[in-house]
Amino acid sequence: MATRSAAGNPASAESPFCRPIAPEGAFCKPEEDPFLLLESTLRSVQEILLRRRGLSLRRTWIEQPYGEEEITLLEEEVIPAIQQCLARIDELDERLLAEQELLRRAQLEAQRRLMLA
Repeated sequence: MATRSAAGNPASAESPFCRPIAPEGAFCKPEEDPFLLLESTLRSVQEILLRRRGLSLRRTWIEQPYGEEEITLLEEEVIPAIQQCLARIDELDERLLAEQELLRRAQLEAQRRLMLA
């Protein structure tokens, strides 16, 4: 199943948080979905940490860059917290999708019964 990032580009199939985007206009636009932003943020932070391995990270409003200690906290606490948040969002999505499917089936069954009556 092909997935797309919030920007509409193919997303990494490795991420368990990648989901297909609904056809435009079906629900909301990708840029209006805060959870796609969270997924994109996670991928971006992981990519930055991977590329800058062993180097400090500059911040725009702090003179002191993030060093090894701050980077370790990002890797051990912040990234897992974002992943847990996204996993919980996935659980909520699955529940809502299951409820939506049950409703759809009930509606189809009701229509079938009306046609047979």
